[in-house]
Formats: sequence, C-alpha cells, structure tokens
Amino acid sequence: MTKARLFTPVLIGGAIILMLSFAVRASFGVFQIPIAAEFGWPRAEFSLAIAIQNLAWGIGQPIFGALAERFGDRRAIIVGALMYAAGLVLSAFATAPWQHDLLEIFVGFGIAGTGFGVILAVVGRASSDENRSLALGIATAAGSAGQVFGAPVAEMLLGAFPWQTVFVIFAGVILASLFALPMLRSPARASRAELEESLGTVLVRAFRDPSYTLIFLGFFSCGYQLAFITAHFPAMITEMCGAVPPGSMLAAVGISTQSALGAAAISVIGLANIAGSIAAGWAGKRWSKKYLLAGVYTLRTIAAAVFILVPMTPATVLIFSLVMGALWLATVPLTSGLVAYIYGLRYMGTLYGFVFLSHQIGAFLGVWLGGKLYDIYGNYTMVWWVGVGVGAFSALVHLPVRERPMDQPSCASALSPAR
Repeated sequence: MTKARLFTPVLIGGAIILMLSFAVRASFGVFQIPIAAEFGWPRAEFSLAIAIQNLAWGIGQPIFGALAERFGDRRAIIVGALMYAAGLVLSAFATAPWQHDLLEIFVGFGIAGTGFGVILAVVGRASSDENRSLALGIATAAGSAGQVFGAPVAEMLLGAFPWQTVFVIFAGVILASLFALPMLRSPARASRAELEESLGTVLVRAFRDPSYTLIFLGFFSCGYQLAFITAHFPAMITEMCGAVPPGSMLAAVGISTQSALGAAAISVIGLANIAGSIAAGWAGKRWSKKYLLAGVYTLRTIAAAVFILVPMTPATVLIFSLVMGALWLATVPLTSGLVAYIYGLRYMGTLYGFVFLSHQIGAFLGVWLGGKLYDIYGNYTMVWWVGVGVGAFSALVHLPVRERPMDQPSCASALSPAR
C-alpha cells in the first residue's frame, strides 16, 4: 500500500498564502507609535482600530468558511485577498480615527478569507488521516514564518518610507499571494453521512454539544494573549525595557534600540512558533488533543506570570519571546484538529470559524483593553495580568471536553486517541 504524501501541492500553496497574510497581520504593532505620533492620538485610538480588525476577522471567519463550502475555497480566498488589499490601501489615506476603525473591518474580513479558517479546512480535507494533524501543524507554522519577517520588514520599511507607503506595499504583497491559488485543488474527503447532512443540521448538533461550547470558550484566551502581544508588545518593550548594552551581541546584529528589540521580539516569537506548531501537530496525532491544549495554556500562564514579575531586560524579553513563541499557535492545529475529529471534515471550515470567533472576541478585548488601560494607568501591567487569568481559565475548561466523533456512541470511546 502506497504511503500518502505529507507535502502535497495543497499544503505548499496554503502555506504560502498563510505566510504572506500573517506577515502583514503581525506587523500592525510596529505602526502603533508612528501613527499615534503623526496625528497626536492617544494610544487607545489606533489600538481600537486593530481591535476592530481582530473582531471583524472573527466575525468574518465562519462567513468565509461557509462561502468556501458553498462556492469554492479559491473564490473565497480571492474575495478575502481583495478586501485585505483594499483595506490597506484605503487606510493609507485615512486621517481620522473613525476612518481607521471602519477600514480595519475590510482588513479583518480579508484576513478571515486568507487565514486559518479557510486554508486549514482545505489542508485538512486534502490530507490523509495519518498526516492530517501534522499537516495542520505545518500550515500553522507557515503563518509563524510570516511573523518572523513581517514586523522586522515593516520596521525596516518605516525607516525608508512613510507608514502610508508601507501599507500600499503590503497590499501588493497580499495580492501577490494569489499566485499560489492554482495549487489549492482539494478533494472533498468526507463520508457519505457527512455529505448527506446539511450545514444547518451539523451546526445545530455542534451548538447543542457541551464540548463544542467548551472548545469555543477555551479559545478566547488564545486570542486575547496573542493579539495583545502582537499589537502592544513592541511598544511595551520600547517604553518599559532596559536599554540594549552598546557592546552586546544584540547591538552587533543591528538591534541597538528598544524599538528594534520590540520588532525583533515579534520575529523571535514567530521563529520559535514554527517549531512549536509543527511539534503540536505531531503530538496531536499521538496523544489527546484536549490534554495537550490544557498543557499549552498552563505553560503560557506560567510564562506570562514570571515575565511580568521579574525586571524587564533585553535578555528576559528574548527568553519570554522564545518560550511564548513555542506555545504561540500550538493551539491552532490542536483546536482545528479537535473540531475535525469530533464533528467531521465536511463543514470543518464553518465549525472552526465559529470557534475562532471566540478567539477574535478575545483578540478584540486584548488589543482594546491594552490601549485603554495604558491611557488610564500609563503602563500595561493590569491588562497583562488579565491575560494571565484568562489563560488559566482556558487550561481548565478543556479538561471536560468529550474527545470522540459525535456519531460514535459512548461505548466507542476506546476508539478515540489515548487520554
């Protein structure tokens, strides 16, 4: 019997689109200070725009999942890329906070059309049962690869161009990702029962299942923590971290200021997450996904608590970035794989999309509260501790999830992965 290939054209094409989409998305924190400085805005103004972007991403995810399942994956991705690029170009001409708020809705919907919800569903359907968990991990890692160079490239471009020009350049990058579309020809791997069930029927079954609610709630803290760090960590480091020593190794590689260190921290998180996402996908094939998720959230909670309790130095920033990076998107292949395992592949995009909405509600609050509480207290300490608390909540809420396919009776639980 021929062994199924892991690196299929679908996986490679999906990875390219995710990498470019997330490279741009991960760079928005670098624009916090330049935009606020140009217009004299408080930190909360552009933070609200990024928060709205994250919320629009969450609302758009199940919509684009349903569009992909109804009209085709590639058409949904094209619409998403066009909205993404349009939002970036129009934002370059925005001069008022309300304009940025409105246009970030386009960017958020664009990320939904070119992000995890649509792409992971394509990759999941095109993968064999043996390779699915690892393939989802590799696709997730591609998003992290974009994060590795997204923020540093934005920082470099801002040294040569105004932020408006950088937005237009990034719009061209998003449109260029569409050249990978011909590779995304995904066979519909679904059982006869899945094909006979309507989307409405599957959604009703999922919404009535307590495990789906627990997965939904558990993904909240992931969005809160990741979006807050992406949007505010560079500014937090710039303002709170000790100076980079002139003769240090960091200075030798061009990281001589706190702002450069902030951009580098986002890059380090993305670099570490390449390994973390692949490892999570590999582990998800062998052990219980719900217990792995509980473990990831527990480690995140510990890492965040320790980081805020010790003095912030370039060394602690890099250590935290490495640890957090290894856990950064490790939740994505595990959560998407858990949804696919319990509820099937036919409507995975839409079902994962609704779960992802919880992630983005958390992202909205993380970004918005980051700016709001900063303006009130002058620092990020309060909002950081809220992130520690919701991380602990997510670690606990995954434990009662019933990890077995919905169409299996209780006595079939022995067929589910080892707990």
